[in-house]
Amino acid sequence: MKHPVNLSRSLSLTSVVVTGMAFMALTTVFSTYGIASKISHGMVAGSYVLALIVMMFTAHSYGQMAKAYPIAGSAYTYAQKAINSHVGFLVGWAILMDYLLIPMVNFLLFGIFFSAAIPEVPQYVWILTLVILVTFVNVRGVKLSANINMIVVGLSVLFLIVFCILSVKSIVTGTGTGILFNLDPFFNTEESFKYIVAGAALLCFSFLGFDAVSTFSEEVKNPEKNIPRAISLVTIIGGLCFVVVSYFAHNVWPDYTSFKDADSASYEIIFLVGGNALQAAFLAKTAVVVFGSASASQASAARVLYAMGRDGQLPKNFFGKLNKRTRTPVNNILLIGLLSLSSLFLSLTIVASFINFGALLAFTAVNLSVVFLYYGKRKERSLKGIIFYLIFPLIGAVLTTCLLFNLDVYSIALGSVWLGIGVIYLLFMTKGLKHKPPVLNTDQIDYSQF
Repeated sequence: MKHPVNLSRSLSLTSVVVTGMAFMALTTVFSTYGIASKISHGMVAGSYVLALIVMMFTAHSYGQMAKAYPIAGSAYTYAQKAINSHVGFLVGWAILMDYLLIPMVNFLLFGIFFSAAIPEVPQYVWILTLVILVTFVNVRGVKLSANINMIVVGLSVLFLIVFCILSVKSIVTGTGTGILFNLDPFFNTEESFKYIVAGAALLCFSFLGFDAVSTFSEEVKNPEKNIPRAISLVTIIGGLCFVVVSYFAHNVWPDYTSFKDADSASYEIIFLVGGNALQAAFLAKTAVVVFGSASASQASAARVLYAMGRDGQLPKNFFGKLNKRTRTPVNNILLIGLLSLSSLFLSLTIVASFINFGALLAFTAVNLSVVFLYYGKRKERSLKGIIFYLIFPLIGAVLTTCLLFNLDVYSIALGSVWLGIGVIYLLFMTKGLKHKPPVLNTDQIDYSQF
């Protein structure tokens, strides 16, 4: 009798937190700072605070669903089990945009950075090199990837600390505002609050790492406790880092209209506080962080595809298989590596536009899943149940929906097209909704193997 091959439950709480933070890429605050400054009219720290509040409600919902279903699949699995299989499929389809395209963003950034630094080597060479390296690491297993992510996160945190120390030194010597305590980065009374909301709609995607954590539920020890803890820790640590760094960046350079180029505004700020040495360190660190984020995002995407394949919503013989030796979804990892080669001809703007829509749609669905499961099916209607399983998730759903409608028109248009394709596939698979799509039977999962 053949024993089923299961994902290897080898990750500790620390390992999965580090993986989530690597996915999140703590230093992404620098990548988006200039654009966020323009959108929020200089109130980037305020936008991050609002985004953190929204994400804390959503992180709470992810944690509750991870307790109920400590299995791979993330938002797809939660919506499928709590609401119904049709909604679950469409949520999984929507979130695939994020997971499939986020690695591509990293590959594009890597190619742009290194081709600019060493123009003699074509951009496609750098992209191919990173795609091959990241794919190799993930095929070898999640444990190797987690160890590499530990180094990536450590370097990121070190750089953030150095930047903040140098920023304080610059501010007290008269650079920028010249004051350490200033409310303008959070809210400028001369500006409208709508700019903070618009900034938050852009910046909430910096928090995608907590979502990635839930995709490793079958590879974490004691997932019912450690996954919710990891989700909260990743969200809080990441949010605080973003708020603090953006606060100091504003005080160092308060006039957001004076950047030479919004896309590279962080380079100007970093040079101002640390000169060529800090700028060189930033560029080197960026290369390492891009690798870590690409590795974590590719691994997460492979596990979402695995969950959908195991359920039969994607061809099971391909997507639902694990390698017997490495116990990783090798087929999915290789497929994502191949799809990532499209970064050779797609632009960063097009790729980023897809990501925004899927993330907020999935966040809204997970918030609603808590209401359907705990308040509805399990009838958790005590005072505690009303607060944690009705009020909190509904607040999260409203907030993520508001941010969804504050996206730019390109994000909404491209996301709607992708979702429309998913609806067509669902209608085909279920013969016009006459049948339910296949669902995962959790009773068949051998948890003793984890």
